[in-house]
Amino acid sequence: MPAKLYVVATPIGNLEDMPPRTVRILREVDLIAAEDTRHTGHLLTHFEIRKPMVSYHHFSEAKRTAEFLREFEMGKSIALVSDAGLPGVSDPGERLIRAAVEAGVLVEVVPGPSAPLLALAGSGFPMVPFYFGGFLPVKGGQRRKELLAAGARECTSIYFESPYRIVRMLEDAVTEIPQARLCLARELTKKFEEYRRGTASELLAHFKSNAPRGEFCVVIAAGEV
Repeated sequence: MPAKLYVVATPIGNLEDMPPRTVRILREVDLIAAEDTRHTGHLLTHFEIRKPMVSYHHFSEAKRTAEFLREFEMGKSIALVSDAGLPGVSDPGERLIRAAVEAGVLVEVVPGPSAPLLALAGSGFPMVPFYFGGFLPVKGGQRRKELLAAGARECTSIYFESPYRIVRMLEDAVTEIPQARLCLARELTKKFEEYRRGTASELLAHFKSNAPRGEFCVVIAAGEV
C-alpha cells in the first residue's frame, strides 16, 4: 500500500456493523494507531487481524503525530482508529489528519457507524440542517449557556453527554429550555438501545427513578425556548 493515512470508523457497539472494507484495510496497513490499544486489540482479535499497534490518545497526539509523519516519509500506511465511531469526532485524530493533509500525505476516510447521525435519525426531529456540538460543557454555567443556545437555534442540535452528568444536564434544561423537545439516545446499536423522548422535566423524572447507564446522545429540537 502507498503512504497513506486511513481514517477508519469502527463499530460503536455492535460488531455486526464492521464493514468488510474496514477489515481488509486494517489487515493491509503497516500500522494501526489506536486511542486505546487494549480496546482495539479485542476488536482485532475478533476479526483475526494481526497488525502492530501504537497508542494515539489526547496525551500523546503531539509526539505521535511527529513520529507518524516520519513513517509516511518512509512510505508506510497507517490506520487511525478510536474506541468507537469516526476518529476526530470528539476523539483523538484531528491533529494527525490536519498534519497529514498539510504534509501532502494521502488521506482516505473509511466510513462506518456514527452515533450523532444515528441519534438524529431516530429522534424524529428535523434532520437537515443540524448542529453537532460534541460533549456538553462540564461546568454548569457553560452548560446552561449552551443549552439556551441550542433552544434558540433554527436547527436540531446534537451533543454527547456522560451518564454521570445526564441528571444535572436535565436539571439545567428544565430551567433554560423547559418547553423544548428532547430525545436522549443511549446504548446505540447495543442490546439495550433506547430512544427516550419528552420535555426535560419528563426525562428528568424518568432518570431520577432509573439510574442512567451508557453513553448518551442528546438531541434538542429547534426553536423551542
